[in-house]
Amino acid sequence: MSKLILVLGGARAGKSAFALRLAAERSADGKGCFIATAQALDDEMAERIARHREERSAQWTTVEEPFQLDEALLQAADSPVVIIDCLTLFVTNWLLRLENESQCEQTMQTIIERLLAVVKSQTATVICVSNEVGLGIVPDNPLGRTFRDLLGRVNQQFAAAADEVYLLVAGSPLQLK
Repeated sequence: MSKLILVLGGARAGKSAFALRLAAERSADGKGCFIATAQALDDEMAERIARHREERSAQWTTVEEPFQLDEALLQAADSPVVIIDCLTLFVTNWLLRLENESQCEQTMQTIIERLLAVVKSQTATVICVSNEVGLGIVPDNPLGRTFRDLLGRVNQQFAAAADEVYLLVAGSPLQLK
């Protein structure tokens, strides 16, 4: 039976480390798949990606896919547990590709619907990591506000579909659902 888990929190709240701990608890053989949405577009991001890779067991496979999460999840069909890290960058990637908010949201919605259907059709535990960006100040520019709004709606959709939802604050998890 499949299970969907959403892990939310602010920047550097410990979301990825917590997701890895949850995954370790749910994988009897220690194997899993990590779907990475980050793109190494500069040196700093390349270093972040390298650090994240080092945190994962060598028994894990990695699928680097910034856009088509539904297709990436199909590639991970044999894994008992899958981490998608992160929905925040998934939204960012699409927003930068399709700056029109409506077109971006429509495209993401199609992918998310297919992704959630794949989750239900598999037996894996799928753990999605995302930032909670709606607790801060209102961004001072249209792109920032569009990003915050789109991510907020994506997070709501995943939270509604999830079996478990956690909010991390300063490395401490609070189970919301």
